[in-house]
Amino acid sequence: MRTTYMAKPNEVERKWHIIDAEGKTLGRLASEAATLIRGKHKPQFTPHVDTGDFVIIINAEKIVLTGNKLQNKIYYRHSMYSGGLKATPAKEMIATKPERVLEQAVHGMLPKNRLGNKMKLKLKVYAGSEHPHQAQNPEVYELRG
Repeated sequence: MRTTYMAKPNEVERKWHIIDAEGKTLGRLASEAATLIRGKHKPQFTPHVDTGDFVIIINAEKIVLTGNKLQNKIYYRHSMYSGGLKATPAKEMIATKPERVLEQAVHGMLPKNRLGNKMKLKLKVYAGSEHPHQAQNPEVYELRG
């Protein structure tokens, strides 16, 4: 009789991947990063267990948006006070907080539950090419396609 394999949280081996965002399209990079963070690239992927790896994204300020998104895309946030809706265009957001653009794109592709909240902690985004994770020996990850 064959049984389905279920990964156990204490048996998961985690790697560190580093992705250079220079010249990459925002959505394509975010979907690859979300796949790595969830662990869908591993044969022992189990939907209800966090089997994913850590992802470091560098050069977030050099990300590319296709079409007219740089002018038309707007990021919203709300302070929870009446009249507290803030709207920031993508061009301004990339100029001031490029890390937030990538974080929001990847977080939108992760599950919206407690497991997804734990997965969000495995994403590290930096605007420049410097990062403090050299001790983890991250592997360079090349995007598919």
